[in-house]
Amino acid sequence: MDAAAEHVAAASEAEREIPRDSLDRMTTGRRRSLIGAYATFALFTALAGQFWRNLLGWWGFGAVVLVVVVGAIALIVAEKPRWSWRRTPKSTIAFLAIATLSIAWSFYPAASALGVTLTVAASLLAVALVLCLTWTRFVRALGAAIKWILGLSLAFELWVAIFVQGPLLPNFPDFEVTGEKLPMAFYWSRGLLFEGGPIEGIVASRNLLAMGALLGLIVFGTMLAAGSVRRAQGIGWLVVSGLVFVLTRSATAILVAAIVLVALGFVAWARRVGAERRRGVYWAAAAVLAASLTLLLAFWNALLDAFGKSEDLTGRFDIWNAVIGLAVERPWFGWGWVGYWVPWVQPFDGLAVRKGVQYLQAHNAWLDVWMQLGALGVIAFASIVIGALWRSWFLAVDRPKDATGRPLPYSAASLVPLLVLVALIGQSLAESRILVEGGWVLLIAIAWSTKRRQWEPEPVPAEPAPVPASRLRPPGNDR
Repeated sequence: MDAAAEHVAAASEAEREIPRDSLDRMTTGRRRSLIGAYATFALFTALAGQFWRNLLGWWGFGAVVLVVVVGAIALIVAEKPRWSWRRTPKSTIAFLAIATLSIAWSFYPAASALGVTLTVAASLLAVALVLCLTWTRFVRALGAAIKWILGLSLAFELWVAIFVQGPLLPNFPDFEVTGEKLPMAFYWSRGLLFEGGPIEGIVASRNLLAMGALLGLIVFGTMLAAGSVRRAQGIGWLVVSGLVFVLTRSATAILVAAIVLVALGFVAWARRVGAERRRGVYWAAAAVLAASLTLLLAFWNALLDAFGKSEDLTGRFDIWNAVIGLAVERPWFGWGWVGYWVPWVQPFDGLAVRKGVQYLQAHNAWLDVWMQLGALGVIAFASIVIGALWRSWFLAVDRPKDATGRPLPYSAASLVPLLVLVALIGQSLAESRILVEGGWVLLIAIAWSTKRRQWEPEPVPAEPAPVPASRLRPPGNDR
């Protein structure tokens, strides 16, 4: 027998020596790793779309999005997840149907068709991840995506501060670069890391970067409390998230973080008193909401001074007034869904311009939906948010039970849907990001995941045990 034949025979003998269950675990482990890598990349793209646009331009970004969408379809085809109509949030279907039908009455049908396509693609991604991954694996992938965003942002800002030593423009600017001084909002980074910020990171926006850091605080904090991450690693990423959050100096994110902390406090209270004595929790929540609105009105100017904001909230009042003016012209069905505002069509051309910068959102998701889809769209959107919030609340405060109905200890992981959703809702009052890209993906993922758990509790999966090296070593290689 020649050397090649001996090698083949030895390999075949080695395969026979490996138990079938070990091979199955190896295959399952590789499959899980591949799906986890895809989910991380997809969530990174959803949360950091501006990174790809600044790095590769709109065509490059489109190619990346195409890869993500094809991957979502391939994931569904490969995993063949179970699907049930009764476990489907009907509000999501209603909103997408209204957005699609709006093309028929849209003032800008071509732009609406593009906007609907992007919204459906983001919805497809969210649904694919929820159907094919457990919530535990989804949160791990989300945490990994946030790590990449925060880590790359700090490295990027350090590189700009050391080597560029000034503002840095995108690689593919979608505006004309002239000899005149450009507004700072056009720059990818201002290069202010060594001055203590504000920093914009790879997402080119301190508000978006701050939101990513806040999501990191929520995800890493709950993972650390649940014991699903090594203690040193969890604390390390909490520190990174806190550092980035501080360096962004985002007033919007600070207020959103305060709302999240209040929600966390009420969850802890509701868990402590139990299901039978929560009436006081709900009355207190209503009182806190009323008191907050009263104090906000009474100390409005002092609050603006504290956060360094102008009296019109950095031009938001002008934008809101313009959006409301358009909404009342078509109050019931709106001007047509578009998601992102497209500046090359009316009425978006010149609708929101401040200091030479044309903004492409209403800076309030609820006003944005009203303008685009009218009162009908607001009802559908509110149904998505309120339904997801309702289910997330009871998922967080109700004690879980095993198959026999015996109470189980509370899980820190069950806090993630509620706290992330509260953060998204808080952000929606000053930004429209919940309607596009990462905001929409997270909203739909929470809506679908909590609906599925409402009907069928989802067990926390055990990680596949690694195959011992001794079981994999071919015979005759012991020396």
